[in-house]
Amino acid sequence: MKVLILHQHFNTPAKGGALRSYYLATALAANGFQVTVITAHNQREYHQENIEGIDVHYLPIAYDNRFGFFARSWSFLKYVRESIKLAQRFRNVDYCYAISVPLTVGLAAMWIKMRYKIPYIFEVGDLWPEAPIQLGFINNFVFAQALYALEKRIYKSAQAVVALSPSIKSAIEKKVPGKTVHLIPNMADCNFYKPEKKDAALEVQYDVQGKLVVSYIGAIGIANGLDSFLECVNASRKAQLPVHFFMCGDGAELERLKGHAQSMGLTNLTFLDFRNRDGVKELLNITDATFISFKQVPVLETGSPNKLFDGLAAGKLIIINFGGWLKQEIESTQCGFYFNPQQPTEFVKKLSAYLYEGGLLERAQAAARKLAEEKYSRSALSELYAQVF
Repeated sequence: MKVLILHQHFNTPAKGGALRSYYLATALAANGFQVTVITAHNQREYHQENIEGIDVHYLPIAYDNRFGFFARSWSFLKYVRESIKLAQRFRNVDYCYAISVPLTVGLAAMWIKMRYKIPYIFEVGDLWPEAPIQLGFINNFVFAQALYALEKRIYKSAQAVVALSPSIKSAIEKKVPGKTVHLIPNMADCNFYKPEKKDAALEVQYDVQGKLVVSYIGAIGIANGLDSFLECVNASRKAQLPVHFFMCGDGAELERLKGHAQSMGLTNLTFLDFRNRDGVKELLNITDATFISFKQVPVLETGSPNKLFDGLAAGKLIIINFGGWLKQEIESTQCGFYFNPQQPTEFVKKLSAYLYEGGLLERAQAAARKLAEEKYSRSALSELYAQVF
């Protein structure tokens, strides 16, 4: 079977970033599928390469987390146009698999279906246009309604839909009753990330000997609401907790947060540059707890943040500052805790228990790894994904 994957932000372990589409593509290749990926990069020339048996085509379309709404929209629409052009070379495929965000990739999938009679499966990682509307990026009522109509049309036209969370699955089923919606959340790579003893040399290198380490690893954008993270760092400093914090990644909010941290005198916080999967694994070695953050916007509670699943696989205490299905999952399995982002003192109180109550941290970390293995392992979810076709 031949499958064409459309994903503007396809990453590899060497490059770093979210790896879901890489996991999906390699899962199909391992099951004997012939896989082609149309993606984009920030270079000026078209490029093609074979990555672990996957035929990857890179379109020269710039994108950056720092882009404003209109620059992002132009990048998304350009990808739609150029991917449609390139797709004519692959009109013999059996399925097209279109990965959002953005929602506009569905336009390319619908056109390919109409022109070449190739059915498509549409993946929904975030609810668009609901997310940019609730975040305030889209304020025009008529434009918003047009996007809602497009969303529904893309779902209806798809052979099936893949949702990354139970909340997203439920929302789609309400919009298009009767549509087949598969639930395949983000994956925990339990073979790559594993619980391991802290490397003493790394503890010296990062200057965290004798401290509990809390790390935020991922995108540093508006939706991530990382002022909450800084307030927790500050509250921990005032309480004189033996805790050190890391913020690792890149994004539109990075420089502002750096300036804010400096003005607050956060000597217990270190900013680290964006790094690939091996670099993340190194940081996780000295990390005790991973911090997962979103701005307090209801639609963001439906997501499936990939770095949370890395933390589960590595056996780390999970800390989140938002509600929804993941809050319920973490609290029910006792692998971490939720705190009210408006009350950083609550964070200090809850984290202190893992510092001073013997065995509590270790039990939570073991529960995290168990959850990764039993429910979110890459190997099991890869098999489930292949069965979708």
